[in-house]
Amino acid sequence: MNQIRVLLVDDHAILRESLRALLEQEPDMQVIGEAEDGRAAVEQTRRLKPDVVVMDISMPLLNGIEATRQIKCLPYKIEILVLSMHDDESYIRQALTAGAMGYILKDAVARELIDAIRAVSRGEAVLSSAVTRLVIEDYLRFGDIRPADNDDCLTPREREVLQLIAEGYTNKQIAEILNISIKTVQVHRTNMMKKLDLHDRGDLIKYAIQKKIIEI
Repeated sequence: MNQIRVLLVDDHAILRESLRALLEQEPDMQVIGEAEDGRAAVEQTRRLKPDVVVMDISMPLLNGIEATRQIKCLPYKIEILVLSMHDDESYIRQALTAGAMGYILKDAVARELIDAIRAVSRGEAVLSSAVTRLVIEDYLRFGDIRPADNDDCLTPREREVLQLIAEGYTNKQIAEILNISIKTVQVHRTNMMKKLDLHDRGDLIKYAIQKKIIEI
């Protein structure tokens, strides 16, 4: 039997341990790794090449939506199942647009999660019933046309820098985390403010909160 190789991504160790214990009871599943933030998720995915990544959204350093975008750009087939506490339609829309194949709420029963992992591993889209309702409502409001978000104009690196700025890291700390120069961080910050028509660090932080890039 070919096992589904799963990577667990969540910033809460207790939840990761619970998920690992749950999935390892299934004969067709193997948990091959864990990650506690989005940056680690991208690195672990690149190294381990799982079949399915079970991805949280609200995480430090790099959120799950941006991590999903980066993982889907890797040159091999990996499906992503978002497992989140958020039933807000903006989170759902962003996750699916980023490339997630499924979106399950954390209050789902264990069997729903297990079935969802199997489904996305086959390339099938999966949504919790509550999420399906929100997606339908969203479609009825907007049809196939979605209102454009200003952050669509940001590059993946700019979105990384934006989250780190909003989390309170200095330019020096951001440079060390991303392995780039302080000058490059400053350039990204200047470009973001120009693109978004913002004027200072405070505006960037407010924007990140409004766009749910970070939580408060």
